[in-house]
This record gives sequence, C-alpha cells and structure tokens, in this order.
Amino acid sequence: MDYHIQQLINGISVGSIYALIALGYTMVYGIIKLINFAHGDVFMVGGFVGLFSTQILEKFLPPVPMFLAALIISMLFSAVLGVLIERLAYRPLRGASRIAVLITAVGMSFLLEYVMMAIVGPQAKGYPGIIAKKTFHLYGEIQIDSNQIMILAATIVLMLVLVYIVHKTKTGKAMRAVSFDMEAARLMGINVDRTISATFAIGSSLAAAAGVIFGMTYSSIDPLMGIMPGLKAFVAAVLGGIGSIPGALVGGLLLGTIETEVSANGFSTWRDGVAFLVLILILIFRPSGIFGKNIREKV
Repeated sequence: MDYHIQQLINGISVGSIYALIALGYTMVYGIIKLINFAHGDVFMVGGFVGLFSTQILEKFLPPVPMFLAALIISMLFSAVLGVLIERLAYRPLRGASRIAVLITAVGMSFLLEYVMMAIVGPQAKGYPGIIAKKTFHLYGEIQIDSNQIMILAATIVLMLVLVYIVHKTKTGKAMRAVSFDMEAARLMGINVDRTISATFAIGSSLAAAAGVIFGMTYSSIDPLMGIMPGLKAFVAAVLGGIGSIPGALVGGLLLGTIETEVSANGFSTWRDGVAFLVLILILIFRPSGIFGKNIREKV
C-alpha cells in the first residue's frame, strides 16, 4: 500500500505539469474552438526564458526570490508570445476552415521549435538547481520532496488565480460571454479580439510556469521538449472535458497518476502509449470528457 501511495504522490507531481499546460488548450478551445498545437512549444519557450533569467538573476538574488522572479519573467514573456501568435497566425484565419487553422497551428509549432534550435542549438541544456532539494518522510516508506511540494503549491495557486480571473474580473466575464456566443457578445459591446488575445496570454503564461517547473524538476531542457508534454496535456484536456477549466486540472492529475502507475509496475516502455490509449478510449466511450457536456447542434 505504501508503494502505491508513493506512486500516487509522484503521479500528482507529474500530472500538475500536464494540468498547467492543459489549461491553455482548454481555454483557447472554449473561446474559439481551436486546438492550439503550438501551445506545447510555448511551454518550451517558457522553460528557456526561465533558464536565461535564472542565469542572470543568480548573481543578485537568493534562491526563492530568484525562482519567483524567473517564473514571473517567463510568464510575462510567454504571455506576449501567445498574443503575437494569435494576432499574426490565427486572427487572419478567423473565418477560414478548421483544417486551415489546424495546419497553421502545426506550422507554428515547428516554427517555434526550429527558431529556438537556431538560437540555443539542438543539445539539451542543464537547468540549475535553484532551490535545494529536501526529502520529507511522511509515513513508513512514503516520502515527498521539496520539488513535488513546490509543483503542487504552484499549480494550486495559479489555478486559484485563474478561477478568480474567470469568475470575478471584467475580462473573465467577457471570456465567458464570448465562449457562450461570440456574436451576441460582440453586439453587447464586448471587444472580442481583445478577449481572445487575453485568453491566449493567460494560457501561455500558465504553460510558461509549467516550463520553468519542468526544468527545475528534470534538470534539463531542449528545443523539442514541448512535443510530448504538449500532446499529453491535450489528452488531459480531452479526458477532463476540453473547454472545462476544472476538467483540465482533473484530467492532468488523472493522466499523470495513470502514467506513473503503469511505469512503476514494470511497463515503463508503455508509458507514452498508455496516454494515447486513454485518448482513444475517452473518444470512443465519452467524447465530451469527464466534465464536458454533450451539446446538440442544429444541422
């Protein structure tokens, strides 16, 4: 039992990173029904901005303020990047076919990967251990380290901030109105373009936070690191119910737990395959996801 509880803790840690990335997918889909496949590479860019920030700030700040400063810088940079991607790549195609927008998203993903590869090179870069890792024994063989606590705490704080923005601010109310009926929102005086840009900015900033946390946890990042976490975060968003913010969180945690259990029980080579098996099963048996709702459309 101790072993499985330990794997549950490890799975929640991994799933928290998926959840932060999945929130961007689900927010953008909820607003404009777009699967932004470049989102995983925004996560990668955020990780590199965090790395460059820590290399500069470590000369001036102690570990915890340095981590917070690097996290904020990375989130702000990625928020601006998300807005630029939306304005330059997606907004001109607002009235185009779904397949055209999807191909553009894939193209933007490759563009971010190879631009970053041209800047930093294709090799993996070591991530500094910003905060000294400490291990705490909870009970029996069960233990948790400071990185896992940090990941979970950051996820909870960012999730609460997001919920506050969506439900308590004017921008959040506009986002909910646009997601419900874009044309009606426009007629009511809501600036739809600005609202969509804000959605991209918030989602991209959350992905950047996940990129910094990922780098600190695994001590290494590279220009192609966003591919697999990005795809798994998409699976998490679909599992939870794409378009649902609580669904993205639950889907990420659930997928991380499933992966960790599979890997811990001697099937590590199946770890990635199981994530996509979950996607196939959820699309067959419950396409709307755990928190999604089936919506009838008139034809």
